[in-house]
Amino acid sequence: MIHKTAVIDNKAKIDTNVEIGPYTVIGPNVEILEGTKIQSHVNITGFTKIGKNNKIFPFASIGNEPQDLKYKGENTKLSIGDSNTIREYTTINTGTIGGGGVTKIGNNSLLMIGVHIAHDCIIGDQVVIANSAAIAGHAEIADHVIIGGNCGVQQFTRIGKMAMIGGMTGVSRDVIPYGLSLGNRNYLDGINLIGLRRSKVSNKDIICLSNAYKEIFKSESLNDNLSKLNGNFKENTYVQEIIEFINKDKKRPICTPFSK
Repeated sequence: MIHKTAVIDNKAKIDTNVEIGPYTVIGPNVEILEGTKIQSHVNITGFTKIGKNNKIFPFASIGNEPQDLKYKGENTKLSIGDSNTIREYTTINTGTIGGGGVTKIGNNSLLMIGVHIAHDCIIGDQVVIANSAAIAGHAEIADHVIIGGNCGVQQFTRIGKMAMIGGMTGVSRDVIPYGLSLGNRNYLDGINLIGLRRSKVSNKDIICLSNAYKEIFKSESLNDNLSKLNGNFKENTYVQEIIEFINKDKKRPICTPFSK
């Protein structure tokens, strides 16, 4: 069902069972797949593809130009997967040529009221970003991450799988997978034990991960700590993910308990 007051460019590709509410405006280079429900007063523009069964609430602005002074009108893109919920006043920008040309959002995520996703961000699956959090350009947020309300994530920051960021945190350092981070300028405050338990990770793996965490962050010399890490820890899948994350090429420092 498409409301008679919706303004949809003739070149837009809209599947037959997409719902579009009153006064929504959709541009010529937009593609929206089946089952997606768009409420009133939504603006969708740019080279934007939206997958199946998404819910988009009033006054969301999706696919507008990046807030980057280097942007000169290039045909960059926004890709949104399936079954996401995008709440009121959320803004999601397209990519930039310098950042790869595309902003990507995965599947089954919840972007609460007033969230901003900037250019060239990569957002994984089953991510929850709470009210008024702002994700700056080129940030990478892995699967199952939870970001609290009013957080600010600095550009080029990485947040690893199943990490949790406390509300009102300024994230200027990379957060390891399964990490718990908070603070005016973020520091590491342990492992996301609640998230691990809710995901039915075994007690054996949780204990191994917790013990490895203590060894990895026992001092500020991460490289030395990793080189001395017990071989049994390195065989654990969850610990391996943390080691790989720390050793990967990066533009931000790793968040540690000493970052306070």
